[in-house]
Amino acid sequence: MVKDSNSKFLRVIDANYNRAKEGLRVCEDVCRFWIDDGKLTKIFKSVRHRLTVSILKLGFKEILAERDVEGDMGRVTIKSEARRKSAADVFYANCQRVKESLRVLEEFAKLRNSATSASIKKLRYEVYSVEKKVLMSMTQCDDS
Repeated sequence: MVKDSNSKFLRVIDANYNRAKEGLRVCEDVCRFWIDDGKLTKIFKSVRHRLTVSILKLGFKEILAERDVEGDMGRVTIKSEARRKSAADVFYANCQRVKESLRVLEEFAKLRNSATSASIKKLRYEVYSVEKKVLMSMTQCDDS
């Protein structure tokens, strides 16, 4: 089935929104349960919720309608995704997933809504900042 450009746009948004939300939840849970840091947990939770607000501005019902899990030829798992050595590895991998997804969302949002793109960019930079704090905290925990 040939998809029109609107459908393709919505599929890109859906895939990256889901990827970002999943990664943010993992990061949030690492902060909550692994390093027991309420402040860092709240930051990831806030980013997750603000991302949802941004995506709603792009038309969530339209986005959901274009989801095609069965027809997605990019649904593959590579071997490195199946291996993690530590909670820090889990956190790091998910942070990378979040940042990459936010970048895609930021770029594609420019096609529809520059304000939404700018708000997603702000979230991406917030993740850069908090990622460092979490990894430094996890390193200190491992050193003790």
